[in-house]
Amino acid sequence: MKNSRDGEKSIHTVLMTTVVIFLELIRILFIMFIFIGILGYFVGEVYIEIGTDIDKFGWMTYIAIPLLFFVLYRNKLQFSGWYKGKGREKLPKIVSQILIFTSISLLFLPPVLSFFFN
Repeated sequence: MKNSRDGEKSIHTVLMTTVVIFLELIRILFIMFIFIGILGYFVGEVYIEIGTDIDKFGWMTYIAIPLLFFVLYRNKLQFSGWYKGKGREKLPKIVSQILIFTSISLLFLPPVLSFFFN
């Protein structure tokens, strides 16, 4: 016969897991908004200063900056949060390198394209 304390422990575990996942989600969103906001502002100001057509080519930064955040989170930030469950692995090195190269390329493309097509 099962003890009623076993049921209480499983309910407690489920509730704590739900709270931890919710807190981790809030943490991710908070860090993401700060990271994307600061880097986006900085990149936008640089683009304006060098005369890049942001209306035509600025969309590339909307892909590049979240990609950089994704690599940062998967390789560093996920190990310092509240969630300690399964699936916490770094990205493979080649995947990280490809994503970082793609992001940096997307950040450098708008000024180059703006120079050639304006």
